Amino acid sequence: MSNTDEKNIHHGEPEIDELTKNRFLGGHEYDGIRELDNKLPSWWVWLFIITVVFSAVYLLGYQVAGWWPSQKAEYEKEMAQLAEMKKSAPQNNVDVATMLPLADAASLDAGKETFKKICSTCHGMNGQGLVGPDMTDEYWIHGDSLNNKVTIQDLYKVVITGVLEKGMISYKDQLSPVQIQQVLSYIISLQGTKPAGAKAPQGRKYDKFG
Repeated sequence: MSNTDEKNIHHGEPEIDELTKNRFLGGHEYDGIRELDNKLPSWWVWLFIITVVFSAVYLLGYQVAGWWPSQKAEYEKEMAQLAEMKKSAPQNNVDVATMLPLADAASLDAGKETFKKICSTCHGMNGQGLVGPDMTDEYWIHGDSLNNKVTIQDLYKVVITGVLEKGMISYKDQLSPVQIQQVLSYIISLQGTKPAGAKAPQGRKYDKFG
């Protein structure tokens, strides 16, 4: 140690590293390695200051003054908006167990549009049958054979599960429950219409429909 270092220590002045000109930290020496009191980079200091200021503004704005809504308030607002949307939107849920064919003109017209867009590819524009069976006669592949009846519930199951061996996919992801009820109501309304070019009967004969 130089005479100058001894003089600085003697007078209680910080000891300076001759190479970096930074002072040594007292009591920070391990295995001959001494720690310097290096200055923090200016970018780090400014980042720390900005973080402190941001935290103070955040605390004041969210927790004290209420300048901005809290997460709870935003959640409650969005849930209220969702409730309003549900009120204004058409009901898309149906009770399959108590489902009945719809008879109003608006529902049948909506079902007809769905039938033309999706079902007519296999069943014909008038339900007369193409690749798929005729849907206007009394012969059906799927029905309640025990009660000799084709119900809308029977047909609903066919639509949502599909008939893969016949090439019919499930439409549960393409159509809402209400749309399925509408198109099935339209299909049931085709009973006895006897369109031209009807396909030969398939399945067994049923006496009751709906």
